[in-house]
Amino acid sequence: MRFHEQLGLNGGSLAAVPTLASLCRHTRTVLRHRGPQLAAPGATVTWAETEDEAHHSPGANLTVGTANRCRSRSVFYYFALTLALLFCWLDPASAQSTNVEAGFVPFSINFNAGSQPQDLDMGLKILFSITLLTLAPSILLLMTCFTRIVIVLSFIRTALSLQGSPSNQIIIGLSLFMTFFVMAPVWDNINRDAVTPYQAKAITSVEALDRASVHIRAFMLKQARPKDVELFASMAKLQPTRPEELPLKVVIPGFIISELRTAFQMGFLLFVPFILIDLVVATVLMSMGMMMMPPMTFSLPLKILLFVLVDGWELVVRSLIRSFGM
Repeated sequence: MRFHEQLGLNGGSLAAVPTLASLCRHTRTVLRHRGPQLAAPGATVTWAETEDEAHHSPGANLTVGTANRCRSRSVFYYFALTLALLFCWLDPASAQSTNVEAGFVPFSINFNAGSQPQDLDMGLKILFSITLLTLAPSILLLMTCFTRIVIVLSFIRTALSLQGSPSNQIIIGLSLFMTFFVMAPVWDNINRDAVTPYQAKAITSVEALDRASVHIRAFMLKQARPKDVELFASMAKLQPTRPEELPLKVVIPGFIISELRTAFQMGFLLFVPFILIDLVVATVLMSMGMMMMPPMTFSLPLKILLFVLVDGWELVVRSLIRSFGM
């Protein structure tokens, strides 16, 4: 019989814990209430002066020796209870039986070698799948117009000197919806040529991916600068005769660099009018001798007023969408 079973802790049940806890709690209460009096020889304390007087006779007395024995016994019980809980935790059989009784199904991923060299263990497949699902949103967003849109909208917020308005959630949400709008023709072509035939079991998954990559590659090559694509093609030591022969590992980084360059160009053009407002406001304050007055106090409302009067959001969104050839 195991140690925790002798203490009544079989299968994770703590049957003896309430009794031990009550005794220890009562001993602590007695020592706390009459601790100074117990230090004197012959000092006594009655059960009626404790919080458990309803459970004991009024005439019972506790001497100093009895209190010391209770203290030693409580320390022993604490030590025994700690060992019992430790054995219950370290006992795999009890833990397994407790999990089965509680309705938990054991789950584990084992990284074992397959029966054949070309076989891949199921645990590694799950690991690769989870990693791919984690990185898939970022990869898909980098292959669309999302990069240019979100950078330009962030530049607008910085140019207006608005650090927290609109918030990041609003900027990302607007960028996503604009991405859906711009990429709708590409996704329609992918749905027609790849997704629908695959759902009809007319083509395999590999053929569906090849057909989808054709439309994605065409969109990225249309937006990317030839110089950026040629940079990665030369670094990969590839000499394709046609742009359609370029692999995605060359097209994607070239497209991302082109999007960053275009977004920074548009952001610079957005900064120019607001920088002029800052210069004018700072010059006026200096000429009036108000050097201690922060220029941001006057330039910020003027920037917002100018942006609203010229219908800035409509101009920015229209410029972004037209920059993709729509």
